[in-house]
Amino acid sequence: MMAVQNTTPASAPPAAKRRGRPPKIRAQEVAPPSCIERLEPGARRAVERAIRALEESAVYRTEPMNNPGAAGLYLKLRLAALEHEEFHVLWLDAQHRLIVAEAMFSGTLTQASVYPREIVKAALRHNAAACILAHNHPSGIPEPSRADELLTGSITRALALVDVRVLDHFIVAGTAEPLSFASRGLL
Repeated sequence: MMAVQNTTPASAPPAAKRRGRPPKIRAQEVAPPSCIERLEPGARRAVERAIRALEESAVYRTEPMNNPGAAGLYLKLRLAALEHEEFHVLWLDAQHRLIVAEAMFSGTLTQASVYPREIVKAALRHNAAACILAHNHPSGIPEPSRADELLTGSITRALALVDVRVLDHFIVAGTAEPLSFASRGLL
């Protein structure tokens, strides 16, 4: 589920909110990894700016995400330091360029509830042609469970009904190399 917020300040006069066009909305910013909170304030701001710059970078918007290594590194930056499981989806256009990276579900230390129906709704909302699934294992062990494999199959079949292709599913686990389902032949 993507949270949105109105960027028109609440203190703006009513006329500024009604100019004949809808107010600008933007995706809610993803919280920085928890390890950043332990940095000194200046270093923390620099890292947060770097993460935002990377996510807004034209490189990810213009270059196709065809390389599992590049996609894995990007997802490692987003997910490696999380202390609870999260399920993310990189929504891609027909040329496999990034439309948006979306945090879909958040869970506990060992699991997150993921609903294929909500993923299909998000795919249609973003007009995606393909996607890359990802979740983290806070345990630091990137091995997929049987439940991970079954869920990937379920999501792949659900998205196929609306012509959205699942290119890969990554498991990010701390400093370990992100595991790619496609590279392992699990997709």
